Amino acid sequence: MIIFTDLDGTLLNHDDYSFVEALPSLERIRQSAIPLILTTSKTNSETEILQIKIGIDDPFIVENGAAIFFPHKYTSFLLKNEVSEPPFQVAQTIQLGISYGRIRAFIEEIRDQFNITGFGDMSASEISGMTGLTLKSAEYAKQRQYTEPFILERDDDIYMLQEAAIKRGIKITKGGRFYHMIGMYQDKGEAVKIVRKIFDQKIGEKHLTIGLGDSINDIPMLNNVDIPVLIPNPEKGSPDISLPGLIRATDAGAKGWNDVIFRLLDEL
Repeated sequence: MIIFTDLDGTLLNHDDYSFVEALPSLERIRQSAIPLILTTSKTNSETEILQIKIGIDDPFIVENGAAIFFPHKYTSFLLKNEVSEPPFQVAQTIQLGISYGRIRAFIEEIRDQFNITGFGDMSASEISGMTGLTLKSAEYAKQRQYTEPFILERDDDIYMLQEAAIKRGIKITKGGRFYHMIGMYQDKGEAVKIVRKIFDQKIGEKHLTIGLGDSINDIPMLNNVDIPVLIPNPEKGSPDISLPGLIRATDAGAKGWNDVIFRLLDEL
């Protein structure tokens, strides 16, 4: 079994980013040695810290599927070894996204046409005020390598912006709080498919997969797992999706996550 999970609004509460209510299921996952793959729009820096806080050292997917990081525990899974710096030792990175500089160049190109504000235009203090993140966490959120969260003054402009972005090899998806500019050929689903393939080939058997998410940008992930789980979003409402076998959690955030995973671990 492999569990893929979104973070904000899913494993982490939307408002306080706590995962305390998910601790019972997280402990069962650790005891059963089930890989828990964080699959998030967060940066590498943010996710490394959360891996340590949660107490896991499994592969993780960042910036809406832009890159997959394999810690040293999984060195034998891959052929090449590229050692990162502490605090979290990564043995291998698989990149699916485009460069952050390319996305920022596009934003500068269309800035006069669209009233758009990206994380690259904001201070850590401004991001903290908008998200409720600590100042330090907001600084980590700014350390982007592949994608750009942004806000738009007029939501109706999103359709014209999407058309302009496509011409530059960029697409736009929607998270729990922000729009995100990402590479044309990346999403959480593509990254999940790669991780599944690597695990299946290395272990020599097909793994049952569970995926949990709460937003539009999680749909590609939910489309590429055996058991998709939709966590309700109290702020924006749940995306309108219909998938075979979709489980809809009753509660939002960590509590809903814990209840569903605990039940699935009992049943499977």
